[in-house]
Amino acid sequence: MGSCISVRIKAESPLHAGANDGRDLSNRLSISSAPLTPRSQSEILESSNLKSFSFNELRVATRNFRPDSVLGEGGFGCVFKGWIDEHTFKAAKPGTGLVIAVKRLNHEGFQGHKEWLAEITYLGQLSHPNLVKLIGYCLEDEHRLLVYEFMPRGSLENHLFRRSTYFQPLSWNLRMKVALEAAKGLAYLHSPEAKVIYRDFKSSNILLDSNYNAKLSDFGLAKDGPIDGKSHVSTRVMGTYGYAAPEYMATGHLTARSDVYSFGVVLLEMLTGRRVVDKNRPHGEHNLIEWAKPFLASKRKVLRVMDHRIEGQYPVEGALKVALLAVKCLTLEPKFRPKMPEVVKGLEQLQNLNESGSLKREATQRNHHRTFTDEASRRKTLSYPRPTASPQLVT
Repeated sequence: MGSCISVRIKAESPLHAGANDGRDLSNRLSISSAPLTPRSQSEILESSNLKSFSFNELRVATRNFRPDSVLGEGGFGCVFKGWIDEHTFKAAKPGTGLVIAVKRLNHEGFQGHKEWLAEITYLGQLSHPNLVKLIGYCLEDEHRLLVYEFMPRGSLENHLFRRSTYFQPLSWNLRMKVALEAAKGLAYLHSPEAKVIYRDFKSSNILLDSNYNAKLSDFGLAKDGPIDGKSHVSTRVMGTYGYAAPEYMATGHLTARSDVYSFGVVLLEMLTGRRVVDKNRPHGEHNLIEWAKPFLASKRKVLRVMDHRIEGQYPVEGALKVALLAVKCLTLEPKFRPKMPEVVKGLEQLQNLNESGSLKREATQRNHHRTFTDEASRRKTLSYPRPTASPQLVT
């Protein structure tokens, strides 16, 4: 649901990181995918348990899709802020009721009905704390809209890369919280319960609520995982430049490990505060992965790539562990990448390390304060005149 300008490329042409010609970094690879599911559209809509909105209801809820209601724009179309009654789901006055995000299909874009239906297919069935909630949809004449819960903190991308007073850079602890929760969302998608390959994991698709809880959004490119003992899903290439796994780009063979690679890219973005591809950087630093990898295995060198805005907030040991985890996720050979439950476990251990480190720092500060207080008290005692010996009584 982040900003996304689409460009066409040939599916059979393997992409190489950095070959972006300076275009917007969230450029979408816009080859159409194979059908997502054998179920009919009516079956999908009837089994989704979602609210069916009329176009007029959403027009009123968004104040006629006013430009000042726009939250963002992606490959699907613009996303508008709106308000509905939390009980009846009817349009409500601005500032009252339930805040929603309404995504409206742009018929001139590269995504269309198939991606609209894919969102309903997956988010209409799947439920997890780290997946954004889809409330309903609109299917009326040529209109295709989707209605989501509103995520007031916006996307991770905005907090990492936008320089403004509204989007403050996330602290180290918040970055690790977001990383863990996004990993949990991916792990759920890959689980036997869901068996879904996300295919478009990137920082703009990680949304944050008011408490910085992370939720994955935009399931238009998601695919059912392989079945009948197959190792992969064969599909034409779609995704976002810089985030897609190299073997998928080269062969069209999609696996859950493709998502793991994308997670490694985002983890590296969180460490460095840099976009995966940035032509505005000096020569040799355009491609984040190529530039950062030589520094990620050393406690001394990793500090060279860390985001300077969070300097002093993280234990060096913790930063190195995250860097090494990113390296594992970015391994070129898919079978050597960790599975998402392993990634979740590693980030949970890191969070425990951060918490124990914080407790240790607090204890050190308390001990320092206590020592300082005791020393001050001792000096204060020494500064008073010592009592003289009791006078002897003369008889």
